[in-house]
Amino acid sequence: MSTLAHPTMTAARPADGAASGPGELDRFSYADRPTPPVPRWEGVDSDLVRVGRKTTSSRGRGLHGQLVQQLGQMIVSGDLGADRPLVPEEIGQRFEVSRTVVRESLRVLEAKGLVSARPNVGTRVRPVADWNLLDPDIIEWRAFGPQRDEQRRELFELRWAIEPLAARLAAGHGREDVQQRLVELTEIMAHATAQADQVTFTRADAELHALVLQMAGNRMLEHLSGIVSCALQVSGGPVTSCERPSESSVSLHIRLVDALGTGDGTAGEAATRALLTVHPEIEPSVPAPREH
Repeated sequence: MSTLAHPTMTAARPADGAASGPGELDRFSYADRPTPPVPRWEGVDSDLVRVGRKTTSSRGRGLHGQLVQQLGQMIVSGDLGADRPLVPEEIGQRFEVSRTVVRESLRVLEAKGLVSARPNVGTRVRPVADWNLLDPDIIEWRAFGPQRDEQRRELFELRWAIEPLAARLAAGHGREDVQQRLVELTEIMAHATAQADQVTFTRADAELHALVLQMAGNRMLEHLSGIVSCALQVSGGPVTSCERPSESSVSLHIRLVDALGTGDGTAGEAATRALLTVHPEIEPSVPAPREH
């Protein structure tokens, strides 16, 4: 029986809480945004926030993008394994798309490390060790698949390793407009907490942590900022995002931003570690070596 058991394509599953209805998010130009009585989400994709988002993502590309999403989800979930080749003709028939669409989709998946094409062997799924696990699409597919818990743990350990260092390096090195944006984000988070608005809180949280990574003055950390931001919004949950909306979480973010503004790297690092350690739904713990 064919492993390509899905006769029609489906769009990528939405991120938890990522959908927004009319009026939920205000989108003003940064320079022209009026001063509101309460903090509002600013949806402009600034130069800073765009840094680190250069990926092989295929969203928004019609049939080609849909096929990439469908096949990617099936590979990551294990529905498509390495026990048999992926035959382009069969894929085209099952999903009712042209050979060109199939060929381009497989090229995208190959660039992500999910498949490999070899003469006399065909296109086959590659082992997980070969996947580009920092690709936002793969992060999303893993977040909605059977590897969800493992994905969250790995993201938390990655954040624990890089974000406290980034906070130490970023202290006192941010431009005035960036520091002001960090302050605004804490105000947005405070207002979202008062309104029990998980969506706005998470998005502001993601932008804040991405900015800290970009302020560190380390191009490799800067590159990871977009990945961490994507991971926070896609995966959610107590292990990858900061504490759910609460006054204590907002206070820790304010401590972090204040430390960055005054150039206190030690305080910034400590505030970041506190943010990554305090979770209401799991026992607070520092990642420890695991037995292999």
